[in-house]
Amino acid sequence: MIEIKTAKDQRKLRRLALAAQGLLQARPYGQGISGARKAISHIGYVQVDTISVVERAHNHVIHSRVPGFKPEMISQMLRKRDIFEFWSHAAAFLPIEDYRFSLPYKEAIRNGQVHWYKKRDTKLMGELLARIRSDGPIRSRDLEAGSKKGGEWWDWKPSKIALEQLYMEGELMVSDREGFQKVYNLTERVLPSEINTASPTIEEFAEHLLNQQIRCHGLVSLKGLTYLRKVPELKLQVKQLVDDRLAQRDLEQIVMPDGERFLLAAGALDETAPRAKKRMQILSPFDNSVIQRQRLKTLFNFEYQLECYLPEAKRQYGYFCLPLLYGDQFVGRMDCKAHRKERHLEIRALYLETYGSDQAELMAAFVEALAVFLRFQQCDTVSLVKSEPSSLAEPLRLALSDLN
Repeated sequence: MIEIKTAKDQRKLRRLALAAQGLLQARPYGQGISGARKAISHIGYVQVDTISVVERAHNHVIHSRVPGFKPEMISQMLRKRDIFEFWSHAAAFLPIEDYRFSLPYKEAIRNGQVHWYKKRDTKLMGELLARIRSDGPIRSRDLEAGSKKGGEWWDWKPSKIALEQLYMEGELMVSDREGFQKVYNLTERVLPSEINTASPTIEEFAEHLLNQQIRCHGLVSLKGLTYLRKVPELKLQVKQLVDDRLAQRDLEQIVMPDGERFLLAAGALDETAPRAKKRMQILSPFDNSVIQRQRLKTLFNFEYQLECYLPEAKRQYGYFCLPLLYGDQFVGRMDCKAHRKERHLEIRALYLETYGSDQAELMAAFVEALAVFLRFQQCDTVSLVKSEPSSLAEPLRLALSDLN
């Protein structure tokens, strides 16, 4: 086991992690839809989220890594069967080549494991399957509108539950997204014929997870390898695989100053650290690089909580603060809202917490990043309500005026 003691080694680890996530290079996966496809394959998933204060999380995560990405490309990739939608540690878009690794959880749900709903309405589920088989794809909106069946109106809530249950069990897949509405179809009609549909053994699943996480994070904790996974016995099998890889010296373990332990490929610490340009990136709260909060705190000394789930009185920073990455450090957060009708981005609060002696350089990088972010949000103007430290407010407003 290697003890990490020096700032130089900690900086190298941060850069290894960010490079593995595609956040140090300008276009690590190319651009446009081909870059988006490669990005999802490399980082393993993008989390789907419904919050739309700014552009939704799944689009934001890809935008941070792929120049020229546009939100409609998600639906294009679904229709081309480059990706599929299912549950990872949360609802996510996943590489279609990883489809078979969704099967253990689907099988567990079919066998009685509860995801959302405790009771299965098998009669209604059968009716919905028959309808889709005869009439084609269905949206939850179609149920809400009250489609007739046998002289009676469909009851939306039970029907929606049955539809989601069929989806979680694997009988249905999301074949498209219309706006943010899921379009469901039979799995046999959606899944390309060449995709491997053999359910993996628990050993294969563990190996897939370990290889994927080392590839897309650079270094991982044992707990992080199965982060929020609900497949029985997976944690034990992953632990056994890690022990074997450590014994074979394919992996090595490091211990951080706070006692946290990480795994990384043997020899990774001996390699030259990736370069980190002094550029700002405005990330999503659901970005793959920040979603494991303890990992974020240990590696980057950045404490982060998404406060939209807290009562307003308990919020310290704001409803939906976006982490700010500068070079290889997280230096602050921005609470903002896109007013789409007015095409205006309101920065309700900007917090710059770490910038050392290069304050002017950091502010210039922020304005440059914000110009890109405005285009992504389809906004033409921007305003700043407050900043901390407050002394930055007027210089920032002056700099932002060039963007309006």
